[in-house]
Amino acid sequence: MHTIKTVLLLGVLTGLFLLAGKIIGGQTGMVIAFFFAMAMNFFAYWFSDKMALKMYRAQEIPYEEAPWLHDMVSELARNAGIPKPRIYLAPTDIPNAFATGRNPKNAVVAVTSGILNVLSPEELRGVLAHEIAHIKNRDILISSIAATIGGAISMLAEMAFWSNLFGGNDEDNGVGGLVGSLLLFILAPIAAMIIQMAISRSREYAADAEGAKICRCPLSLAKALEKLEMAAHQLAPVAAREVNPGTAHMMIVNPLKGSSIASLFSTHPPTEERIRRLYEMAKRMGSL
Repeated sequence: MHTIKTVLLLGVLTGLFLLAGKIIGGQTGMVIAFFFAMAMNFFAYWFSDKMALKMYRAQEIPYEEAPWLHDMVSELARNAGIPKPRIYLAPTDIPNAFATGRNPKNAVVAVTSGILNVLSPEELRGVLAHEIAHIKNRDILISSIAATIGGAISMLAEMAFWSNLFGGNDEDNGVGGLVGSLLLFILAPIAAMIIQMAISRSREYAADAEGAKICRCPLSLAKALEKLEMAAHQLAPVAAREVNPGTAHMMIVNPLKGSSIASLFSTHPPTEERIRRLYEMAKRMGSL
């Protein structure tokens, strides 16, 4: 179900891109914008793992320093049918975790020192299973595709606005063309962002469900999410200083808590709903 929803949303995003190109009417500009956006996201796809790990000063954890953690990740990776990802530690008190890497063979699971202090081993197991599910589902690739199309839409909308403002095609000149390009300039990127966020939220639900199967205990992840959500509210001022907004979507729980209006643009679904679904899953599996 989540896969079908993701494909449909990517289709809508692609359609929005083509519509923006049609409104502009310039095939050359559309192609240039698209390939420029692809180049940017190609770089992000290949180097985002190194950038994210460096941003949080994360260091790889040797086996001898935490054999129990390595054994846990090895077991979960076997359950998921993927190679064991490398494990990194980010030295921050904010309890969180994220996965990165361009494919399952080059994947990394990063945990913060805060999450190791807050969660029990069983709860941490649920979190790691969620991150391994992201790797198995190739969610990093899906996010890169969505970002590529979304970035191209924003560029096309900006090109249309400035083209009409300073001349553009004769048939597009005038107040009507300028107003139309202004609306495109404002609304198209917002629509693309909303769709990107919807894709991200759908992938979070899918990773919760798959992670619960990988660790074979939905309640482990549900209880972990309860603690992490509480900590996110308590440590919101600290997160505002230490967390880069551009990486918040990678975390298992968004550490940057905004207003209810901002929830429309949230990369994560409501934690309460995620917990509710996991409890329902536990009932179906006979774990509750």
